[in-house]
Amino acid sequence: MNRIGLIFSSLLVLLALASSTLFVVDQRQFGVVYALGQIKEVITEPGLNWKLPPPFQNVSYIDKRLLTLDSTDAEPMLTAEKQRVVIDWYVRWRISEPTEYIRNVGLNEGAGASQLNRVVRNAFQEEINKRTVKELLSLKREDLMADVKAEVLDKVRGAKPWGVDVVDVRITRVDYVEAITESVYRRMEAERKRVANELRSTGAAEGEKIRADADRQREVTIANAYRDAQKIKGEGDAEAAKIYAEAFNRDPQFAQFYRSLEAYKSSFANKSDVMVLDPGSSEFFKVFRNGGGASSGAKK
Repeated sequence: MNRIGLIFSSLLVLLALASSTLFVVDQRQFGVVYALGQIKEVITEPGLNWKLPPPFQNVSYIDKRLLTLDSTDAEPMLTAEKQRVVIDWYVRWRISEPTEYIRNVGLNEGAGASQLNRVVRNAFQEEINKRTVKELLSLKREDLMADVKAEVLDKVRGAKPWGVDVVDVRITRVDYVEAITESVYRRMEAERKRVANELRSTGAAEGEKIRADADRQREVTIANAYRDAQKIKGEGDAEAAKIYAEAFNRDPQFAQFYRSLEAYKSSFANKSDVMVLDPGSSEFFKVFRNGGGASSGAKK
């Protein structure tokens, strides 16, 4: 039994020793082997590798993928015309030389992101100080981002290279600080209200003008129609008078008789009308007095 236990214990020791000497490097990582605190080897290819057991050698891993660094602060920056603006940006970067990165930056990605954030912000501040707000919002924004990227690359590739590669620098938002934004919104709102009131006033004036023109045209149309109607009526009365005159000239006694009847008809139109006349001496009732004679005269 003691012999079996010894064999089993020996196997466990061998397995532990083997596990401490073997390690796997993922395709998304760099493997860095340290020997007594110094970089012994950097493994860039994925696969199974071996090293001396601790404490003689240790291994750490650094991400080799493309990383994204987003802006984290909202500190305003001054433009060329001394306007305070807030920008949001992001940087796409990766670790290209792990040895230089570990020696000059840090042991993990967080150290590089922290230092890169400071460098990018300073570069943006320097470039924004040279430009106006209009240029930040126009096509010249591309030039700004290119200049910032060039400055950052000069910094990370300086006397002490960081071992990183900056792939892209982008601005996602440019805005005034909150106090200025509120003032701009109020000014824009006031301007829109002024334009709206001006349009309403212009529309009301145009409406009054159209209504006045329509009333004028209506009055002119009514006047012309009344004139034409009176003209036609006058022509009709003249034609009627002509016809009456021709008819009455053929028989004057009938004409006198007819006119008397029309006068009686108009005088006695209402039952309540009262006339105080002397039928014997009044010419008005001549036809009544000489009804037969008038009739016979009319027949002749």
